[in-house]
Amino acid sequence: MKKLLLISTLLSVTLGLNAQSAFQASLTPDIAIHSRATEINGLALSIWGENPQHALALGFVNGSTGNSSGLSWGLVNYADSYTGVAWGFVNVSRTSFTGWQDGFVNFSQGEFLGLQMGGINVTEKMNGLQLGFVNYSENLRGLQIGFINVAANNPWFTDFPDKLATGFPIVNWSF
Repeated sequence: MKKLLLISTLLSVTLGLNAQSAFQASLTPDIAIHSRATEINGLALSIWGENPQHALALGFVNGSTGNSSGLSWGLVNYADSYTGVAWGFVNVSRTSFTGWQDGFVNFSQGEFLGLQMGGINVTEKMNGLQLGFVNYSENLRGLQIGFINVAANNPWFTDFPDKLATGFPIVNWSF
């Protein structure tokens, strides 16, 4: 038991000295093998983790800071700028997302390029395809398929009062 504890401690200290790491395990962002600033290039296993990463992130809450990429699979996935796949109950991106978000709620505050699939999909600037029950985009360049589809910038309906016709059932588009 003492040898295992010593080996684990030495391994943690050794990995902690690197500016980048191939493995991260965390209970919270502050209770983890590596600090929040350490870039993870490999595998991140978390109850709640938050690092810049180019990795497979598996956990309950996966946070990706800076320009990150990979596959995030958890209940909640959030990122600053992300390229890849986010599968979770809730997926959030702050500045940009390129790839595929698949969850019950998908929300992108900045620019989104790719595919959003879920119950509720919301983007500020969408380039791609939204598939869901409710799809909303402030600035859509692409296609929406779902029960309720709203593209606030849809140029086809600029003459209507209060832009009521920017939403359609089943399908909506703006190119």
